[in-house]
Amino acid sequence: MSNRTILLVEDNPQDEMLTLRALRKVNLANCVHVVRDGQQALDYLFRQGEFADRPDTGLPAVILLDINLPRVSGLDVLVRLRQAPETRLQPVVMLTSSDEDRDRVLSYEGGANSFVRKPLDFAEFAETVARLGMYWYVVNKPPFE
Repeated sequence: MSNRTILLVEDNPQDEMLTLRALRKVNLANCVHVVRDGQQALDYLFRQGEFADRPDTGLPAVILLDINLPRVSGLDVLVRLRQAPETRLQPVVMLTSSDEDRDRVLSYEGGANSFVRKPLDFAEFAETVARLGMYWYVVNKPPFE
């Protein structure tokens, strides 16, 4: 595997743990960097704030982005990513517990590559996350490498 990462933007510790467990089962957990709010996501991606000294390792293979986040919402993060030339093509999957049609439409209008509702059943959640990880990290060919 390459040195690319998966950026998980998740404020719920339980969902973070379940996501990492599912990715561990397909040998991708060591490729995941976790941030817990929208501002941290932006700082990580643009190498500012607490991540100003982060080595320039390029963009993640994919961002798994929750919608309901502290400080800056996932939808606002998405808008910012699409406005910046260096991140406008960055693959972003909205991975959320929201089942609101409005959130789905706003995600796609904002430029999300995919909208995935977190299943309530653990086995289904694990399978969904594992498939997402494998597709975006292994199968998908990103615009820039």
